Amino acid sequence: MRNTIIFSLILLFLIFNFACQRPGSEKSAVDPASKAEPAPDFRVSSLDGQELSLSALKGKIILVNFWATWCPPCRAEIPDFIEAYEELKGRGLEILGFSVDTLPENELKNFVARARINYPVALVGEDTVSAFRPGQYIPVSIFIDKKGYIRYRHVGRLTKKDLVSIFETLEKE
Repeated sequence: MRNTIIFSLILLFLIFNFACQRPGSEKSAVDPASKAEPAPDFRVSSLDGQELSLSALKGKIILVNFWATWCPPCRAEIPDFIEAYEELKGRGLEILGFSVDTLPENELKNFVARARINYPVALVGEDTVSAFRPGQYIPVSIFIDKKGYIRYRHVGRLTKKDLVSIFETLEKE
C-alpha cells in the first residue's frame, strides 16, 4: 500500500511538471543570421490595451512566449521572466507573453495581476499561433533578434539562466 502511494505521488509530480512539454525536446542553438527565418509581422493588443507589433519593436531582442494559465511549466517560468525583464529591459529585451488560454480576458487579467507579471501579455488567437508555428506543446519561447529574425526556439520551461545567456549572445551581434 505504501509503495503504491509513493509511486502515485511520483507519477503525479512528473505529470504536473512535464505534461505541457514535448517529451525529449532539446534546446536548439542560436541560429546564425544566415539561416534564421524572418519573424511574422504580428500585431496584437496586450491586456492593458498596448498595441504590440514586430515593426514597433524592431531594434530590440524579443522573447515571444506561448503559454497558458493551466500549464504548470508555463506558470513555473513566470518568476524567472519577471526577474529577467526587470534586469534586461533597459538593455533592449522585450518579453511578450502570448496566452493561448480559452478563458475570458478578464480572468486572464486577474491571473496576470496575481502573478505580478511585469511584461506585456496578450490573449492571442489561431492566426497569431499559425504565423509563429510554435508546435503543439507549450510553453514555447521564440527569440527574435534586433533585425526581426527568429534565432532560437525552446520547447519547455525556460530558466532565467538560459534566457539571459541567449539574450547576451544576441545582444553582442
